[in-house]
Amino acid sequence: MTKTTGSIFKSGFVAIVGRPNVGKSTLLNSFLGEKVAIITNKPQTTRNNIRGILTTNEAQIVFVDTPGIHTPKHKLGKNMVKLAENSMADGDVILFVIAPAITGFDKEIAQRLSKNSGAKFLVVNKIDTIQKGEILPIVDAYKELCDFAEIIPVSAIKGENLGTLKDNIIKHLPEGPRYFPAGMVTDAADSFIVAEMIREKALYLLQQEIPHGVAVEILSLARREDKPIIDIQANIYCEKASHKGIIIGKGGAMLKDIATRARKDIERIYDEKINLQLWVKIKENWRDSDFFIRTLGFRDEN
Repeated sequence: MTKTTGSIFKSGFVAIVGRPNVGKSTLLNSFLGEKVAIITNKPQTTRNNIRGILTTNEAQIVFVDTPGIHTPKHKLGKNMVKLAENSMADGDVILFVIAPAITGFDKEIAQRLSKNSGAKFLVVNKIDTIQKGEILPIVDAYKELCDFAEIIPVSAIKGENLGTLKDNIIKHLPEGPRYFPAGMVTDAADSFIVAEMIREKALYLLQQEIPHGVAVEILSLARREDKPIIDIQANIYCEKASHKGIIIGKGGAMLKDIATRARKDIERIYDEKINLQLWVKIKENWRDSDFFIRTLGFRDEN
Protein backbone atom coordinates (compact mmCIF):
# COMPACT_ATOMS: atom_id res chain seq x y z
CA MET A 1 0.00 0.00 0.00
CA THR A 2 1.40 3.39 -1.02
CA LYS A 3 1.97 5.92 1.76
CA THR A 4 3.48 9.35 2.03
CA THR A 5 6.06 9.95 4.71
CA GLY A 6 4.44 9.63 8.13
CA SER A 7 0.87 9.61 6.85
CA ILE A 8 -1.76 7.35 5.32
CA PHE A 9 -2.30 7.65 1.58
CA LYS A 10 -5.92 7.52 0.44
CA SER A 11 -7.42 6.75 -2.95
CA GLY A 12 -10.73 5.93 -4.50
CA PHE A 13 -13.32 6.53 -7.17
CA VAL A 14 -15.68 9.50 -7.04
CA ALA A 15 -18.77 9.37 -9.27
CA ILE A 16 -20.13 12.72 -10.44
CA VAL A 17 -23.83 12.22 -11.16
CA GLY A 18 -26.94 14.29 -11.79
CA ARG A 19 -29.29 15.59 -14.45
CA PRO A 20 -27.95 17.03 -17.74
CA ASN A 21 -26.66 20.60 -17.66
CA VAL A 22 -26.06 20.91 -13.92
CA GLY A 23 -22.31 21.46 -14.38
CA LYS A 24 -20.81 18.00 -13.81
CA SER A 25 -18.18 18.31 -16.54
CA THR A 26 -17.34 21.87 -15.52
CA LEU A 27 -16.79 20.60 -11.98
CA LEU A 28 -14.42 17.90 -13.21
CA ASN A 29 -12.42 20.32 -15.38
CA SER A 30 -12.19 22.85 -12.55
CA PHE A 31 -10.82 20.25 -10.16
CA LEU A 32 -8.17 19.16 -12.66
CA GLY A 33 -7.27 22.60 -13.96
CA GLU A 34 -7.44 21.13 -17.46
CA LYS A 35 -10.15 20.51 -20.03
CA VAL A 36 -10.80 16.77 -19.95
CA ALA A 37 -14.57 16.74 -20.49
CA ILE A 38 -16.28 18.77 -23.21
CA ILE A 39 -18.78 21.41 -22.19
CA THR A 40 -21.75 22.88 -24.06
CA ASN A 41 -25.05 24.46 -23.12
CA LYS A 42 -26.93 21.57 -24.73
CA PRO A 43 -28.25 18.68 -22.61
CA GLN A 44 -26.78 15.17 -22.75
CA THR A 45 -23.40 16.40 -23.96
CA THR A 46 -21.52 13.71 -22.01
CA ARG A 47 -22.16 10.25 -23.49
CA ASN A 48 -19.44 8.12 -21.92
CA ASN A 49 -17.94 7.94 -18.46
CA ILE A 50 -14.82 10.10 -18.40
CA ARG A 51 -12.14 9.59 -15.76
CA GLY A 52 -10.22 12.54 -14.41
CA ILE A 53 -7.35 11.95 -11.98
CA LEU A 54 -6.33 14.36 -9.24
CA THR A 55 -3.25 13.37 -7.24
CA THR A 56 -2.09 15.22 -4.13
CA ASN A 57 0.51 14.41 -1.48
CA GLU A 58 -2.13 12.66 0.60
CA ALA A 59 -4.55 11.15 -1.89
CA GLN A 60 -5.44 10.19 -5.43
CA ILE A 61 -9.01 11.02 -6.42
CA VAL A 62 -10.28 9.28 -9.56
CA PHE A 63 -13.29 11.31 -10.65
CA VAL A 64 -15.81 9.63 -12.97
CA ASP A 65 -17.85 12.18 -14.92
CA THR A 66 -21.04 10.45 -16.01
CA PRO A 67 -23.76 11.13 -18.59
CA GLY A 68 -26.70 13.14 -17.34
CA ILE A 69 -29.51 11.04 -15.90
CA HIS A 70 -32.59 11.55 -18.06
CA THR A 71 -35.57 9.71 -19.51
CA PRO A 72 -34.02 7.88 -22.50
CA LYS A 73 -35.68 7.78 -25.92
CA HIS A 74 -33.26 5.39 -27.68
CA LYS A 75 -30.66 2.70 -26.97
CA LEU A 76 -27.79 5.17 -26.70
CA GLY A 77 -29.74 7.07 -24.05
CA LYS A 78 -30.43 3.86 -22.13
CA ASN A 79 -26.73 3.03 -22.16
CA MET A 80 -25.88 6.52 -20.94
CA VAL A 81 -28.26 6.29 -17.98
CA LYS A 82 -27.01 2.79 -17.15
CA LEU A 83 -23.42 4.09 -17.12
CA ALA A 84 -24.37 6.72 -14.56
CA GLU A 85 -26.28 4.22 -12.41
CA ASN A 86 -23.39 1.75 -12.44
CA SER A 87 -20.98 4.51 -11.41
CA MET A 88 -23.23 5.35 -8.47
CA ALA A 89 -23.07 1.72 -7.37
CA ASP A 90 -19.28 1.54 -7.71
CA GLY A 91 -18.21 4.90 -6.28
CA ASP A 92 -16.44 5.25 -2.94
CA VAL A 93 -17.92 8.75 -2.94
CA ILE A 94 -20.90 9.93 -4.99
CA LEU A 95 -21.24 13.62 -5.82
CA PHE A 96 -24.89 14.29 -6.60
CA VAL A 97 -24.70 17.60 -8.44
CA ILE A 98 -27.80 19.76 -8.72
CA ALA A 99 -28.49 23.22 -10.05
CA PRO A 100 -29.84 25.63 -7.42
CA ALA A 101 -33.44 24.56 -7.94
CA ILE A 102 -35.98 22.01 -6.72
CA THR A 103 -37.18 19.50 -9.32
CA GLY A 104 -39.15 16.29 -9.11
CA PHE A 105 -36.56 14.44 -11.21
CA ASP A 106 -33.75 15.48 -8.87
CA LYS A 107 -35.81 14.20 -5.95
CA GLU A 108 -36.17 10.84 -7.71
CA ILE A 109 -32.39 10.66 -8.21
CA ALA A 110 -31.81 11.50 -4.53
CA GLN A 111 -34.09 8.62 -3.53
CA ARG A 112 -32.23 6.24 -5.86
CA LEU A 113 -28.95 7.32 -4.31
CA SER A 114 -30.07 6.17 -0.87
CA LYS A 115 -29.67 2.56 -2.05
CA ASN A 116 -25.93 2.97 -2.78
CA SER A 117 -23.24 2.28 -0.20
CA GLY A 118 -20.70 5.02 -1.08
CA ALA A 119 -20.52 8.27 0.87
CA LYS A 120 -23.09 10.53 -0.74
CA PHE A 121 -22.57 14.29 -1.14
CA LEU A 122 -25.20 16.81 -2.17
CA VAL A 123 -23.33 19.37 -4.27
CA VAL A 124 -25.40 22.46 -5.01
CA ASN A 125 -23.67 23.99 -8.03
CA LYS A 126 -24.05 27.41 -9.69
CA ILE A 127 -24.46 29.24 -6.38
CA ASP A 128 -23.04 32.31 -8.12
CA THR A 129 -26.43 32.59 -9.86
CA ILE A 130 -28.55 32.93 -6.69
CA GLN A 131 -28.64 34.82 -3.39
CA LYS A 132 -27.20 33.08 -0.32
CA GLY A 133 -30.59 33.00 1.38
CA GLU A 134 -31.99 30.86 -1.44
CA ILE A 135 -29.67 27.90 -0.76
CA LEU A 136 -31.21 26.64 2.51
CA PRO A 137 -34.71 25.86 1.15
CA ILE A 138 -33.10 23.93 -1.72
CA VAL A 139 -30.98 21.88 0.68
CA ASP A 140 -33.99 21.20 2.92
CA ALA A 141 -35.93 19.81 -0.04
CA TYR A 142 -33.35 17.07 -0.64
CA LYS A 143 -31.69 16.19 2.64
CA GLU A 144 -34.67 14.18 3.92
CA LEU A 145 -34.62 11.98 0.82
CA CYS A 146 -31.11 10.63 1.25
CA ASP A 147 -28.57 10.32 4.07
CA PHE A 148 -26.00 12.75 2.68
CA ALA A 149 -22.59 12.56 4.33
CA GLU A 150 -21.87 16.14 3.24
CA ILE A 151 -23.88 19.01 1.76
CA ILE A 152 -21.65 21.55 0.00
CA PRO A 153 -22.67 24.53 -2.16
CA VAL A 154 -20.16 25.38 -4.91
CA SER A 155 -19.63 27.35 -8.06
CA ALA A 156 -17.67 25.08 -10.38
CA ILE A 157 -17.19 27.78 -12.98
CA LYS A 158 -15.73 30.23 -10.43
CA GLY A 159 -13.97 27.65 -8.24
CA GLU A 160 -15.90 28.66 -5.14
CA ASN A 161 -15.78 26.08 -2.29
CA LEU A 162 -13.96 23.49 -4.43
CA GLY A 163 -11.17 23.31 -1.85
CA THR A 164 -13.71 22.45 0.84
CA LEU A 165 -15.31 19.87 -1.43
CA LYS A 166 -11.93 18.27 -2.20
CA ASP A 167 -10.96 18.09 1.49
CA ASN A 168 -14.24 16.40 2.35
CA ILE A 169 -13.89 13.92 -0.50
CA ILE A 170 -10.44 12.91 0.78
CA LYS A 171 -11.84 12.56 4.29
CA HIS A 172 -14.29 9.91 3.05
CA LEU A 173 -11.89 7.98 0.79
CA PRO A 174 -10.45 4.66 1.97
CA GLU A 175 -6.77 4.02 2.47
CA GLY A 176 -5.38 2.79 -0.85
CA PRO A 177 -2.71 2.84 -3.57
CA ARG A 178 -1.98 5.17 -6.45
CA TYR A 179 -3.96 3.69 -9.32
CA PHE A 180 -2.34 6.00 -11.90
CA PRO A 181 0.98 7.87 -12.25
CA ALA A 182 1.04 11.14 -10.32
CA GLY A 183 1.11 13.41 -13.41
CA MET A 184 -1.71 11.67 -15.26
CA VAL A 185 -4.99 13.64 -15.50
CA THR A 186 -7.08 11.18 -17.54
CA ASP A 187 -6.87 7.62 -18.83
CA ALA A 188 -8.96 8.44 -21.92
CA ALA A 189 -7.42 7.40 -25.24
CA ASP A 190 -6.17 10.09 -27.64
CA SER A 191 -8.79 9.10 -30.21
CA PHE A 192 -11.58 9.59 -27.65
CA ILE A 193 -10.34 13.03 -26.59
CA VAL A 194 -9.94 14.20 -30.19
CA ALA A 195 -13.40 12.91 -31.16
CA GLU A 196 -14.90 14.75 -28.20
CA MET A 197 -13.18 18.02 -29.17
CA ILE A 198 -14.67 17.75 -32.66
CA ARG A 199 -18.12 16.87 -31.31
CA GLU A 200 -18.01 19.79 -28.89
CA LYS A 201 -17.55 22.26 -31.74
CA ALA A 202 -20.37 20.63 -33.70
CA LEU A 203 -22.65 20.85 -30.66
CA TYR A 204 -21.75 24.51 -30.18
CA LEU A 205 -22.31 25.56 -33.78
CA LEU A 206 -25.25 23.46 -34.95
CA GLN A 207 -28.97 24.05 -34.62
CA GLN A 208 -30.88 22.72 -31.65
CA GLU A 209 -32.44 19.66 -33.34
CA ILE A 210 -29.22 18.29 -34.84
CA PRO A 211 -26.58 17.82 -32.08
CA HIS A 212 -28.07 14.75 -30.38
CA GLY A 213 -27.89 12.88 -33.67
CA VAL A 214 -24.20 13.70 -34.21
CA ALA A 215 -21.34 11.31 -33.52
CA VAL A 216 -17.64 11.40 -34.41
CA GLU A 217 -15.44 8.50 -35.53
CA ILE A 218 -11.65 8.93 -35.69
CA LEU A 219 -10.40 7.14 -38.80
CA SER A 220 -6.70 7.81 -38.27
CA LEU A 221 -4.44 9.76 -35.93
CA ALA A 222 -0.72 9.67 -36.74
CA ARG A 223 2.39 11.83 -36.38
CA ARG A 224 4.38 12.46 -39.53
CA GLU A 225 7.90 11.10 -39.49
CA ASP A 226 9.41 14.02 -41.42
CA LYS A 227 7.54 16.96 -39.83
CA PRO A 228 6.14 17.88 -36.38
CA ILE A 229 2.56 17.52 -37.60
CA ILE A 230 -0.25 15.19 -36.50
CA ASP A 231 -2.62 14.11 -39.26
CA ILE A 232 -6.17 13.36 -38.12
CA GLN A 233 -9.00 12.08 -40.28
CA ALA A 234 -12.53 11.74 -38.89
CA ASN A 235 -16.13 11.14 -39.88
CA ILE A 236 -19.00 13.15 -38.46
CA TYR A 237 -22.15 11.03 -38.52
CA CYS A 238 -25.69 12.38 -38.61
CA GLU A 239 -29.07 10.71 -38.97
CA LYS A 240 -30.70 12.61 -41.86
CA ALA A 241 -29.72 13.88 -45.30
CA SER A 242 -31.09 17.30 -44.39
CA HIS A 243 -28.80 17.39 -41.36
CA LYS A 244 -25.80 16.53 -43.52
CA GLY A 245 -26.41 19.63 -45.60
CA ILE A 246 -26.62 21.82 -42.50
CA ILE A 247 -23.42 20.35 -41.02
CA ILE A 248 -21.52 20.96 -44.27
CA GLY A 249 -23.07 24.40 -44.72
CA LYS A 250 -23.16 26.66 -47.75
CA GLY A 251 -19.97 26.13 -49.70
CA GLY A 252 -18.67 23.95 -46.87
CA ALA A 253 -18.56 26.92 -44.46
CA MET A 254 -20.04 25.18 -41.41
CA LEU A 255 -17.81 22.10 -41.69
CA LYS A 256 -14.78 24.35 -42.12
CA ASP A 257 -15.74 26.31 -39.00
CA ILE A 258 -16.14 23.09 -36.97
CA ALA A 259 -12.76 21.85 -38.20
CA THR A 260 -10.97 25.15 -37.53
CA ARG A 261 -12.29 25.47 -33.97
CA ALA A 262 -11.60 21.81 -33.20
CA ARG A 263 -8.07 22.01 -34.66
CA LYS A 264 -7.19 24.96 -32.42
CA ASP A 265 -8.35 23.08 -29.31
CA ILE A 266 -6.51 19.91 -30.30
CA GLU A 267 -3.33 21.90 -30.97
CA ARG A 268 -3.54 23.34 -27.45
CA ILE A 269 -3.78 19.82 -26.04
CA TYR A 270 -0.88 18.36 -28.01
CA ASP A 271 1.18 21.54 -28.40
CA GLU A 272 1.78 20.45 -31.99
CA LYS A 273 0.50 21.40 -35.43
CA ILE A 274 -2.64 19.49 -36.45
CA ASN A 275 -3.85 18.66 -39.95
CA LEU A 276 -7.54 17.84 -39.48
CA GLN A 277 -9.73 16.46 -42.25
CA LEU A 278 -13.46 15.89 -41.68
CA TRP A 279 -16.15 14.15 -43.68
CA VAL A 280 -19.92 14.00 -43.03
CA LYS A 281 -21.73 10.67 -43.34
CA ILE A 282 -25.37 9.68 -42.90
CA LYS A 283 -26.30 6.75 -40.66
CA GLU A 284 -30.04 6.71 -40.08
CA ASN A 285 -31.20 5.93 -36.54
CA TRP A 286 -27.68 5.08 -35.41
CA ARG A 287 -28.60 5.80 -31.79
CA ASP A 288 -30.81 2.68 -31.83
CA SER A 289 -28.15 0.44 -33.41
CA ASP A 290 -26.26 -1.67 -30.86
CA PHE A 291 -23.58 -2.48 -33.43
CA PHE A 292 -23.01 1.13 -34.45
CA ILE A 293 -23.00 2.33 -30.86
CA ARG A 294 -20.22 -0.15 -30.08
CA THR A 295 -18.39 0.70 -33.31
CA LEU A 296 -18.19 4.34 -32.25
CA GLY A 297 -16.72 3.36 -28.89
CA PHE A 298 -19.74 3.93 -26.67
CA ARG A 299 -19.76 1.43 -23.86
CA ASP A 300 -22.55 -1.11 -23.88
CA GLU A 301 -24.03 -1.33 -20.38
CA ASN A 302 -26.94 -3.66 -21.19
